[in-house]
Amino acid sequence: MEKTPRYFVTVDTPARVHAMSQDVKLIVVVRDPVTRAISDYTQIISKTLDIPSFESLAFKNRTTGQIDSLWSPLWIGLYAQHMERWLAWFPRSQIHLVNGERLISDPAGELGKVQDFLGLQRIVTDKHFYFNKTKGFPCLKKPEGSSKPHCLGKTKGRTHVTIDPEVIQKLRDFYKPHNQRFYQLAGQNFGWY
Repeated sequence: MEKTPRYFVTVDTPARVHAMSQDVKLIVVVRDPVTRAISDYTQIISKTLDIPSFESLAFKNRTTGQIDSLWSPLWIGLYAQHMERWLAWFPRSQIHLVNGERLISDPAGELGKVQDFLGLQRIVTDKHFYFNKTKGFPCLKKPEGSSKPHCLGKTKGRTHVTIDPEVIQKLRDFYKPHNQRFYQLAGQNFGWY
């Protein structure tokens, strides 16, 4: 097993993975692309000083409303374009899409689907999680032989920067046709606007 968020969006990765194994099972976690972009930006500013505002980076020209779809936090959320690349190399049956919002609200349910996809017995259940109100994420209850529970690291669950609601709406409008195409490719509606 190997994991990285960049594989799904890196152009030459599907061909490289296919050359390694044509039978590999692929798991991709997706979430609302606007929320994902804001989260990405929040992480960037936590590590780097003097970053321009989200609003100034999201637009090529804010006056005309032209979105900069090549800005990495926005480009990553163009899931249909990335999915099409993977589907050129792998059948849809080898790709499992995890709903990122449901992974937070119902981790056992989403992980149950992953276990089914992998052909594993459903071992991970609700009894393995508790909701950490401070982080806003579920955490694993303490594993046997351990003295404390396991939560996501300090970079997860961080409060997102506040973004102008008008900018959020423009991004939702921008992503809408891309999301619709992704739903078709996925055979699943994730309910993003």
